[in-house]
Amino acid sequence: MLEAVRFDGRILFLAEAGEAMARQMAGEDLALESALPLRDQLSTDEITPAWVCFHYDEKLGDYVYLGLKCLPLDGAPGGGEFPIRVGAIRQGGFSVSVAGARRGKGSSREASPFAELSAGIRLVIAESFERIYQQNCQNLGLLTSTDFGLIERIRAGETIPIEAFLEDCDALSEQIVRCGGLFGFNQRRLAGAVSVPLPDHPAGPMTYGEKLLARALGIARVRPGDGVFVKTDWRFSHEYVTPMAVSFLSRHLGSPAAQAQHIALHDPASILCFEDHLSLLAEVIDEKKRALGLLDAAGQMAQVQRDFCARQGIRLHGRSPAGGSEGICHALMAERYVLPGQIVAGTDSHTTHCGALGALAFGVGTTDMANAWLTGDVRLSVPTTCLIQLHGQLRPGVSAKDLVLHLLHLPYIRDGRAIGQIIEYAGPAVAGLSIDERATLTNMAAEIGGMTGLIAPDRETQRFLRERRGVDVALEPWMRGDADASYAHVIEVDCAVLEPMLAMPGDPGNGLPVSALREAVRIDIAYGGSCTGGKREDLRRYHEVLAWGLAHGMKVADHVKFYLQFGSEDVRAYCESQGFMETFEAAGVALVAPSCGACVNAGPGASRRAGEVVISAQNRNFPGRSGPGQMWLASPATVAASALAGRIVSFAGLRQALGQAAEQALQERS
Repeated sequence: MLEAVRFDGRILFLAEAGEAMARQMAGEDLALESALPLRDQLSTDEITPAWVCFHYDEKLGDYVYLGLKCLPLDGAPGGGEFPIRVGAIRQGGFSVSVAGARRGKGSSREASPFAELSAGIRLVIAESFERIYQQNCQNLGLLTSTDFGLIERIRAGETIPIEAFLEDCDALSEQIVRCGGLFGFNQRRLAGAVSVPLPDHPAGPMTYGEKLLARALGIARVRPGDGVFVKTDWRFSHEYVTPMAVSFLSRHLGSPAAQAQHIALHDPASILCFEDHLSLLAEVIDEKKRALGLLDAAGQMAQVQRDFCARQGIRLHGRSPAGGSEGICHALMAERYVLPGQIVAGTDSHTTHCGALGALAFGVGTTDMANAWLTGDVRLSVPTTCLIQLHGQLRPGVSAKDLVLHLLHLPYIRDGRAIGQIIEYAGPAVAGLSIDERATLTNMAAEIGGMTGLIAPDRETQRFLRERRGVDVALEPWMRGDADASYAHVIEVDCAVLEPMLAMPGDPGNGLPVSALREAVRIDIAYGGSCTGGKREDLRRYHEVLAWGLAHGMKVADHVKFYLQFGSEDVRAYCESQGFMETFEAAGVALVAPSCGACVNAGPGASRRAGEVVISAQNRNFPGRSGPGQMWLASPATVAASALAGRIVSFAGLRQALGQAAEQALQERS
């Protein structure tokens, strides 16, 4: 059990300025004041870019922070520098890494803190942390703190008591930190050396999310801050994470042979694996990365997962004979598996997608999943809830994607105050949204920073399950929050006044209405797909815009490449049955098989040059996430309209512009 820690290495400040980073890489130790301002909103895509994660062992330490984007060394506006080189952090002798607010946002990839740990970092300090990132750090034994006062204490050579790293920890998290990580704790738990008592609160009002947890635990009530292990109905992983989880099991079970032997997993029938992230990589990987052996590494990752599933009798949704994969993991979970009232854990931050069905679905890291394979449960601290009340109805041409981009730029969310909360959507406008549209809201609860997104089931939920799966579910009286439940924050939204939205390059929170653009933004690539933009409803909206365009003599602009990617084989079959494919092909669209693809820079639709401008229906546009270009986020309708126009425009704006052009032509002829 850890009692105190001494840090003998250097302190690295992740600064906004490339000049400050260059000085540190050259061997200079900066004072905090000299490094300010620090990088806020540091994403896991910057800590470990997607291609780095093709490695899943200590070699990751050579690549940490390669995606860190800083202001140019010459101070010129625009552009950016990537000051970290391969091996620089490990060779620099750093043991502490310091950043600003919302450190670790984005992907749930545990490769990020594992890369930091492998490079010699033992403590990460930040103004605030994203939930999954901080939990991954705790699980690995990488210490975290928001106390900047530790910097001078460490530099003075002080041995720091472990209590300094337990701030804001619940009792369970404290034990995990003291044990040096989750594997150490669970070994003691399974041996009976430690126990996790269930909360014992008297009955009282609860939110819907709290009810889901209380029922799964078999107790009367949970309250925010309770540290628990909750049994899951479903656990799932994908080829980007499964190999690391298998290697962690091998290491912590004490035998390298564990990878080749049968490991006793808890209820394998409730475990699923997916080969969805890298199934189209061969189509787009550049020669430089191919020469580094990264395509072979990706293939090895997929094979490790296939072998693991075969040994363990785990169902694998793999490659499709028609190309790509059967579907994106959480999209398929919603289409085929998850039911209202269930608990779902997946190794993808967008597991929250399934909250549209009234399930508590959340992303976890590699260590959490490896342990959950053995125990059937996952650790969590019961979150507070942010209730988003949606009033009125969305206007025609305004979609759930526009709504969530609006939410992301609100100060409460943009400033990170919703981090770790359950994001529950309710109100009259919800009833008018399809499950596909609701899934956009719950999916992007990950970008909000929430632990999950959640919508109580209703008749639309019943209709969806009956239509898609032939399943009839009952709406039980407990499946909604109590009238007097307590919420940490309530956001009121008048949906009737919302308009088509964008997120400017760099962060999903950089929102502005399309109508606020003051000059034309020419695009090179339009991408409609991903888990957020590749559902049936999304493809119907692309089709609506493109069919209108064809009827008015328009096709995809000559200088634009428009990629449409299906979220699953089920979605592709739906488009074929509806006659959408003919419209897509006639309009000049490039159709892409199901896969995560461009969203993780591993498929058609990602940029290839820094100067390229992309408009995308995906959920994230962090620097380098989908190539080196500038990515704008938008709704499916806006993406399709922009592809036709060759510049960023809403569907309403395109129709208005065409009408004005026709009127002007008529006047000129007369």
